[in-house]
Amino acid sequence: METGTGPKKPPERRTRHLVLRAPEPADVDALFAIQGDPVAMRFTYCAPSRAATAARLEAYAARFSADGFAPWTALLAEDERVVGWGGLNTDPKAPGWGVEVAYFLSPSVWGRGFATELVQAALAHAFRDLGLSRVGAFSRPDNVASTRVLAKAGFARIRFVPSLERDEFEITAQRWQGAS
Repeated sequence: METGTGPKKPPERRTRHLVLRAPEPADVDALFAIQGDPVAMRFTYCAPSRAATAARLEAYAARFSADGFAPWTALLAEDERVVGWGGLNTDPKAPGWGVEVAYFLSPSVWGRGFATELVQAALAHAFRDLGLSRVGAFSRPDNVASTRVLAKAGFARIRFVPSLERDEFEITAQRWQGAS
């Protein structure tokens, strides 16, 4: 942290299995390997190029100065290998949806609870550290794994948003405190 100016990037967090830290330029190749994989990203944005992943990471990180939060790069704590990205964000292209939690992980670590750890860390940051009152999320109805992660974290489905072809979810600080 710089004196008098506040932090310039999201604070590092550790979960049971993950290190969550601000994205770095060296992360782009590993994150593009995930985000450019049409199977891994079948329910969401699939990057057409390394440059597209880099631009997307930069756009989300740039919102930190306005929002006070931004997504992390997720590394396995055991070997510090980049396995994904996610956390709190305001979509740079659709800020009107408000604060959201979003994530993507390498298929090599699916089914091990890491998305749940990442979402729980993001919610603790949102409600304990930042004092936010609400966090949203979106998931395609057929993305059963993501819907399960959101349910475990205490999110409630609000409605289906036809223009996004996604279900909208939310969790309030009050609901989160009652569940944690």
